[in-house]
Amino acid sequence: MVSSASPEVVVIGAGPAGLSAAAILAEYGHKVIVVDRDRFPRYRVGESLIPFTYHSLERLGLIPKMRASAFQKKYSVSFVQPDGRQSAPFYFHTRYDRNTIAQTWQVLRSDFDQMLVDHARERGVEVLEELTVTRLLKDGDRVTGIEVKDKDGHLREIHAPITLDASGKESFASVRLGWRERDPFLNKVAVWTYYKGSQRGTGDDEGATTIAFVPEKGWFWHIPQHNDMVSVGIVAEGKYLTRDGVRDLKDIFDREVTRNAWIKDRLSTGTQTGPYHVTSEYSHHSRHCACTGLLLVGDAFAFLDPVFSSGVMLALKSGVLGAEAVHEALVANDLSPSRFEAYGATLREGIENMRKLVYAFYHHDFSFKDVVMKYPELAGEITDCLSGDVNRDFSALWEKIREFAPIPDSLPYG
Repeated sequence: MVSSASPEVVVIGAGPAGLSAAAILAEYGHKVIVVDRDRFPRYRVGESLIPFTYHSLERLGLIPKMRASAFQKKYSVSFVQPDGRQSAPFYFHTRYDRNTIAQTWQVLRSDFDQMLVDHARERGVEVLEELTVTRLLKDGDRVTGIEVKDKDGHLREIHAPITLDASGKESFASVRLGWRERDPFLNKVAVWTYYKGSQRGTGDDEGATTIAFVPEKGWFWHIPQHNDMVSVGIVAEGKYLTRDGVRDLKDIFDREVTRNAWIKDRLSTGTQTGPYHVTSEYSHHSRHCACTGLLLVGDAFAFLDPVFSSGVMLALKSGVLGAEAVHEALVANDLSPSRFEAYGATLREGIENMRKLVYAFYHHDFSFKDVVMKYPELAGEITDCLSGDVNRDFSALWEKIREFAPIPDSLPYG
């Protein structure tokens, strides 16, 4: 077993959360190693950004690269009923600056994540690919690093004063420490694929995200990408998708396409491309964000149902906030859990606000249209939350929404 030269920070996972944290810490002059089991570029789903992703991208210095990229620009989101009736688009520029927050992107994650890898390396981060983390290294209750295994089966230890778990939905540390808890209600399954040459909007509507409903509170995402590709998937309860004994992914997908007239029309002229994918979208969170020598970031801390495309925004935000907190802790030579209380509280506040809106969305009697018709003054707050401006006091909004749907209590934390 060979020990590596010790960094100040070791990061598990080279996704948006881990790479954003690593880049900022390296910018401050810290030695950072990121390990990932995959070889880049690699495939990932989670392709639609929301407006308030802008601030994290700006902090990372990536806005010029994003603007120069081929990624499809996104200006709005709209909702479609099963019979094909479409809401007026929610254009972000009606509330935010068109040249900054109001324009975001639909990304190909293999390209986007590669951009983040390259950016981190440019900042001095050592990104090690095709290494699988096998265990946390500990000295008593203190995490002192990780053990990794390469593709040939050789083991290696990487020691660091602090480890960042950015392992995504796998939640490597949270699972092993017994911290992870499933959401009692948000337990969905997604089946998706890609189409080339299908119908899409024009002008500012070309890159619009569309949420298209099917019965039983299921929904399609329709995300136009560059190179004339569209990501399209169905999300619903597993028992609904597999009703009547249907198990084949193509059969599940094709049956649900017939249940929304808009989706059926959009895909009628395109060519299905590549495999069909499936994953659980089980929302979960960790009861704690840190112990001595360990901090959780991104989906490893909390994963929320993807209906409002909040995943990449929350991942980048947690990476940025986590990096700032870790830098301050390293400078103070104090890596105790109390150093990260404000970080954890800020993320939990934002996630819980978005989670409340997700719960309302899935309630059988709820629609945003009904809320806004009765309380037009709430349209702005709903837009803000959907756009990712989640660290605000929305208590007045939740009070009114309770007239239309139950709002959940916050999940246990701390």
